[in-house]
Amino acid sequence: MTTAADRPGAVRATRRGGPVRRAAGFGLGALAARLAFGALRSRPPGGDELWSRTNFRDERLTLLEGPAVAIGASAGAALSPRVPARLRAAALVAGLGAGGFGGYDDLAGSGKSRGFKGHLGALARGEVTTGAVKILGIGATGLAAAALVNRRPIDIAINGPLIAGCANLMNLFDLRPGRAAKVALLAGAPAALAPGEGGAVAAPALGATAALLPDDLGERSMMGDAGANALGALLGVAAAASLPRTGRLALLGGVVGLTAASEVVSFTKVIARTPPLRWLDELGRRPAPAPQAAAAAEPVPSPPAPAGADGDGAKPVDASSR
Repeated sequence: MTTAADRPGAVRATRRGGPVRRAAGFGLGALAARLAFGALRSRPPGGDELWSRTNFRDERLTLLEGPAVAIGASAGAALSPRVPARLRAAALVAGLGAGGFGGYDDLAGSGKSRGFKGHLGALARGEVTTGAVKILGIGATGLAAAALVNRRPIDIAINGPLIAGCANLMNLFDLRPGRAAKVALLAGAPAALAPGEGGAVAAPALGATAALLPDDLGERSMMGDAGANALGALLGVAAAASLPRTGRLALLGGVVGLTAASEVVSFTKVIARTPPLRWLDELGRRPAPAPQAAAAAEPVPSPPAPAGADGDGAKPVDASSR
């Protein structure tokens, strides 16, 4: 099975009316995310307390942004005009699957083990952590979505790890308000604008992200694993549906490299030391509290994270990193 990128006629057809359909997909994702967020906030599953966390300002915020992003982005892709049935199914499997396993880790995770090394190390000792369940679950949903995008075994072998890897990598950036959303918008924009079927998946994901970005930047809500994993998985599906095989292999190599680097290097520290990245990271965010106020509101320290520094890839239960 070939992708749209491999069929010149299909590419020309996609270009005709493409911007209108991508705009419709963006709007559908945004609308679905706002509706889902409103419905979840009015009747939180399990009650408000289950989804509430305290940030470093000692303010309460909700994790319900994550499920709303996952639902909105997945539903937007499924409802977008002229999307092949197999791609609709792949988006639903990847977005809702990754979002579901991410939400499980958000609610049940203890933060005791961090990153691939920590979770797989615990699994080797016979301890099944929520993070290990999430890794295996997202890996399985990534392979299932890959099989829907393209049934060729070699492409499943590439696309499955690509979708799962993108889901995990996006989560590594969800350590500051709005950071994961900004990464998703920047990474997904080329896929949403380029010809090919993948744009029909990327555009709704960007719409859902943009619709809830003000709440994230305003520290009224946080994306959590549910939202970040879902966005990454959907952008992985978009890449799998649009890029030629060599492009997907190159992207997979980059994802693997960044994930490996996160085990020994803090993305937060790299961003803080790089002026353009620091400016973009802080854009639209509420000013940090004065040193005296920050000291007064400092939460009880949690156990130190392993190498990699400030806990990239896992967020403390009280969301103090936010």
